[in-house]
Amino acid sequence: MLALLAEQSSGQRWWLGYLDTGADDIVFPDAPKVSLYSDWHYVLVEAGPEQAATWRQYGPSSFWKGALPNLMFPADRSWLVSTLWDDDWTCIGGPAGLVGRFLHHPDLQARPVVLGQDATPPGHQTL
Repeated sequence: MLALLAEQSSGQRWWLGYLDTGADDIVFPDAPKVSLYSDWHYVLVEAGPEQAATWRQYGPSSFWKGALPNLMFPADRSWLVSTLWDDDWTCIGGPAGLVGRFLHHPDLQARPVVLGQDATPPGHQTL
């Protein structure tokens, strides 16, 4: 996943967001937080794909999500990756070419969702 995103934003810095759930590692616990989505608190740090892959350790709720940040996007905001704290899936938005590479990648499971469509994967429920 990181390789596909890095190809799309070659040479750009990324913003990495770590959601403060109280259980997960937010990497920089003393950093100021910003409120996003439903007033959830994130630590946002400017970094890159290398740091996205290595900064967070596996925590109590990351056993099924992995150690990636909850939010990632490049400086030009051409794509966005978001994994909410209580979801076991990740949403990716961006140019059609990037989405197509995710859809056709042999090691990834992806499905297209259009604007206004419920992004909840089949077989999952939202509260």
